[in-house]
Amino acid sequence: MTAPVINKIGVIGAGQMGNGIAHVSAVSGLDVVMLDAQEAALVKAIATITKNLDRQVSKGTLTAEQKDAALARIKTTTDYASFGDCDMVIEAATEKEAVKHAIFKSLVPHLRADALIASNTSSISITRLAAGTDRPGQFIGMHFMNPVPVMKLVEIIRGIATAEDTFLATQALAERLGKTTSVAEDFPGFIVNRILVPMINEAVYALYEGVGSVASIDTGLKLGANHPMGPLELADFIGLDTCLSIMQVLHDGLSDSKYRPCPLLVKYVEAGWYGRKTGRGFYDYSVTPPRPTR
Repeated sequence: MTAPVINKIGVIGAGQMGNGIAHVSAVSGLDVVMLDAQEAALVKAIATITKNLDRQVSKGTLTAEQKDAALARIKTTTDYASFGDCDMVIEAATEKEAVKHAIFKSLVPHLRADALIASNTSSISITRLAAGTDRPGQFIGMHFMNPVPVMKLVEIIRGIATAEDTFLATQALAERLGKTTSVAEDFPGFIVNRILVPMINEAVYALYEGVGSVASIDTGLKLGANHPMGPLELADFIGLDTCLSIMQVLHDGLSDSKYRPCPLLVKYVEAGWYGRKTGRGFYDYSVTPPRPTR
């Protein structure tokens, strides 16, 4: 049996990750169906994709014709039945396991028998998510980096039941999207977040314990380790709620105290200070340039 060819994809979730996945898929010539529970989120997503495509046109990386063709390939929906003729559906919803299981339960009855499912989860067990569907062999992790149109990497994660054909088809899809892949085993956090998010958590501990201010910590890592963004600035960009979710997955899944989420990170999330998306996190984004909140 040869690996299935993917020409039409579904994307579940029209947020930051979902609209980015839809964007790169459409530019690569794939037909895309993007679903969200909220019609308003779909309208916002198309506006974001249009703005990002316009930026590519102004930079000369896309022509106006390619932009128009890409937009024409994206259909939006609030109805799971619209995924009936998709070769693969990529779930890019919030990083909560219960939410993802509920989505797959709604999705599965509408899929063709040969359709693949991918999750863009950044840390949750692919094996466990797959076990809640009718097709563990056709289920895989496809973790895109944010922002999707800019970042070159896709982590591919095989669950214990993922078939070789599913893996090969996903690898081929990532290449078609112009991405480089790294293959990770199905352990909490995979590769990137297993290393990155504990570093962010450690930076929050350094702030919490008074080792340095927000500005000192970020400057130290930018200039001392040649990171393009400081860890606290990066946390705000990712979303502090997402960082906390990943730390909780690492702590629960590996039962090692070194993955304990910093109490200050928990407090910021409790306050609703998630970073850029809420206008406030380790920085206050209501002013230019953003001002440290500690």
